[in-house]
Amino acid sequence: MNDQIGQLSATEAEAQLTPWAQRAAPIARQDYEARIEHARSLLHDSGADALLVTAGASLRYFCGVPWGASERLVALLITRDGEPIAICPAFEGATLAHVLTVAAVPRLWEEHENPYTLVAAAMAERGAHSLALDPAAPYFVFEGLRRALDGRAIVDASAIVDGCRARKSPAELALMQQACDMTLHVHRLAAGLMREGVTTTEIKYFIDRAHRRLGADNGSTFCIVQFGEATSHPHGVPGEQRLRENELVLIDTGCSVHGYNSDITRTYIYGKPSADAARIWELERAAQQAAFAAVRPGISGEAVDAAARTVLERGGLGPDYRLPGLPHRTGHGCGLAVHEAPYLVRGNAVALAPGNCCSNEPMIVVPEKFGVRLEDHFHVTDDGAAWFTPPSPAIDRPFA
Repeated sequence: MNDQIGQLSATEAEAQLTPWAQRAAPIARQDYEARIEHARSLLHDSGADALLVTAGASLRYFCGVPWGASERLVALLITRDGEPIAICPAFEGATLAHVLTVAAVPRLWEEHENPYTLVAAAMAERGAHSLALDPAAPYFVFEGLRRALDGRAIVDASAIVDGCRARKSPAELALMQQACDMTLHVHRLAAGLMREGVTTTEIKYFIDRAHRRLGADNGSTFCIVQFGEATSHPHGVPGEQRLRENELVLIDTGCSVHGYNSDITRTYIYGKPSADAARIWELERAAQQAAFAAVRPGISGEAVDAAARTVLERGGLGPDYRLPGLPHRTGHGCGLAVHEAPYLVRGNAVALAPGNCCSNEPMIVVPEKFGVRLEDHFHVTDDGAAWFTPPSPAIDRPFA
């Protein structure tokens, strides 16, 4: 259709899938150690005596262990003093030793044993009477701890965990930049492959393969491909679609690099847009820019959300979550999880700070017709914000 949309053959696209040359360095051991010390300082401020971080993104953040949660307790206990204590099933102990990036005292439990009593015993040894629990811990972990701690306080560790993870270091920003650069390259190639009759399945398979070939951790972390009316559903509809001329294309995808995520959406026209689609696309672009312009240290997430909604309401959309309009928050934090604090949403009065990383995606939905979502990420700087990726300039030119 032009030099950005529909101009590539499959062979030409495949030829541009070579391992990424400018690779960011992984998180260093001293960075993990500094994170634990930061958690200790926040733990002291919270009044709790110990912090328990369970398997998932936060365990990876504090000690490099990339394991997901399961029914077996894997956790790191951080007390005010002494080495952290790693709690793990005994049969995984040797593997744990290979993936731990910090010095930690191992406490291993056999399959018939209760791991929560290990936590209670370790706390007693360190003189810890109250526990701050990872906010992502499953309820059964909370219940097991409640019984084992026998009345000792268990409090929410969100302020500690988010207080550490929400402000990215230069090393984290570099990993996120690489992930974003890789995903934007994949977006460019996918746009080039658009042709009448191509299916959403074909494009999804290409995007996953492309992320893998470039060197992402595990291909696409997620991938949404929608054509035409399906673009009016923020997270897609079941089934396969075939592209027709003059339809909108919406692709939302991302990858991870050493666990750090990208999440980018492009919406563009294959052919010629209707006057209504062109108007809505420009409103979306203006709302995204208004949200970005509002960002600075000290401003709240809800104020950024309000800046985008003001533009949409002036354009005759909404108000609030009414359709046609914006049915969800303007953005979310991103890092080791695709969605994490801080959130750009009404009710979040927490001030943004340098190092915060957020998506900016004030999607417009026109029910039963189409939707437009432009999503790029920014990080908060000392005096404003900086994009990870340049926003789309036009409905028929998705890339700057």
